[in-house]
Amino acid sequence: METIGTKPLVFFDPLYGHIHLTPVEREIIATPFYQRLRWINQLGFSHYVFPGAEHSRYGHSIGVMFNAHHILKSIRKDVPGPQLMDSSNKSDEKVFHQSIRLGALMHDLGTFCFSHTTEQAYINYDETSKFKNPRGLKDDHENLGSFIIKNTDYPGGITHILKKYGYDPQMISDLVKGVDPSILANQILHSEVDCDRMDYLLRDAHYTGLQYGSYDRDYLLYHFTTKKVGKHEVLAIKQHALHCVEDFLSSRFAWYSQVIRSPKGAKYDAIAERLTMHMLERGLMYRYSELLELISTDPKKFWGFNDHYFMGTIHRTLMDGKFDQYPDIKDMAETLLFAKQARHIRSPEFRQVLLDQNNPTSLAQCLKKAEAKVAEIEDVIRKKGKKNDWIIVDLPRKPITFVKSHKNIVADNKSSNVLFERDPVKILLENGEVKLLSEMENSTISRLSKTVNFIPNVFVSQETYDLLVNEGVIENIISSSEIN
Repeated sequence: METIGTKPLVFFDPLYGHIHLTPVEREIIATPFYQRLRWINQLGFSHYVFPGAEHSRYGHSIGVMFNAHHILKSIRKDVPGPQLMDSSNKSDEKVFHQSIRLGALMHDLGTFCFSHTTEQAYINYDETSKFKNPRGLKDDHENLGSFIIKNTDYPGGITHILKKYGYDPQMISDLVKGVDPSILANQILHSEVDCDRMDYLLRDAHYTGLQYGSYDRDYLLYHFTTKKVGKHEVLAIKQHALHCVEDFLSSRFAWYSQVIRSPKGAKYDAIAERLTMHMLERGLMYRYSELLELISTDPKKFWGFNDHYFMGTIHRTLMDGKFDQYPDIKDMAETLLFAKQARHIRSPEFRQVLLDQNNPTSLAQCLKKAEAKVAEIEDVIRKKGKKNDWIIVDLPRKPITFVKSHKNIVADNKSSNVLFERDPVKILLENGEVKLLSEMENSTISRLSKTVNFIPNVFVSQETYDLLVNEGVIENIISSSEIN
């Protein structure tokens, strides 16, 4: 990256080449809040399986902004470069363009250690509702990022910088959370084909070396458009790019199923989540209210809430002997720190299956069978196991949605028109009509939209696995997923 005189800061991205930053973006990226993202792994513990996957939320977030910029160019809602770089330009068009870029740039500002890996523990622990004034909000990364955007009105703070350049922190926060009054803006930032997913599919594929996330980005960008529906503009994709959209969604489905939820890496993510909950319950790791306090008063200290903090805290707690009275937790900590063997239980009850999205009883039936098997396993561990035996059960209460079915879109619709729903893909037909992708009769996705993916995972220590095999509760099935 470089800056020369009044020229904009320029990054060279491995996917897109040169990315230019505006003055307000330059200042935001220079803050401790943003620099922290350099030290947060984009894919959690997937780098235990794919050594190249050590890219960060920092590069991803800048890439998301770049994609948002090019969506705006495609739909002709951008302003020319000189106007965008001119901080004195306050035209409505410039403000909209820059605001979308800022929302995209800061969409992951509140990311937790190892991204989503530890976040669910904070959500489940729900510390601010238990011990502080309940805010009625989840303890998640979107609300943490929103807090940073709105509560750092001091020199070097994000709020201060936004106000300095004339941007409303509340508006940027709404964009980050996908609740802006502009339906179009929300769709650019939060939908089944948005600037976030456009980046991480390509970026994650690049760094893992896999091709699951491949799609024709240039062709897709070219076919973005808008359509006036009532008083609102909605984001749509021209019919000519229908199969490109299908490739995009298919890539995301395969990526999530075969990489994110793959037992190879997911076992370490599950262990990290369990360890996070243990640490939160005993006050051994920053709780959510403490993070809010650091954000409000000490950004340099908040910078330290990153992957190194997490691994260092786990390591220090282990070496100090504070895990000794919890042999199972101690074994999990050693498994995570030193990449020890942990086993994924392969059983008919824990199979990955496609279910009918419009039939909720199918999920209930799968869960019932899986829970019965888990109960059998836990009973054996309780009766014949040792103190260091452990099991981590990850049975998704909500299956992974390929794309939302038309029936569910209509059922969940809270607006006057189903086209105003934020997430579903809209297709602009050659006759000017706009239809949901799920309604397109010539789309394979419209058929697959009726399905969801149920991917249960159950992990145990090697000693626990041996016990269960010896007791005849599970079969000893060796697969490539057991190879680190």
